[in-house]
Amino acid sequence: MAHTITDECINCAACEDSCPVNAISEQGDKRVIAADTCIDCGACVDTCPVNAIHA
Repeated sequence: MAHTITDECINCAACEDSCPVNAISEQGDKRVIAADTCIDCGACVDTCPVNAIHA
């Protein structure tokens, strides 16, 4: 299952830079993860400074 980014996202882009398959993009005032592209590696979870990414 793909990870998701909650409303706590501060739009810092740390997760986007860490994603090996470029599944994260900016949408409005936060980042979103494309479920069909996400490989569930968890790299984004480890880089999020506000713990806004969950499995």
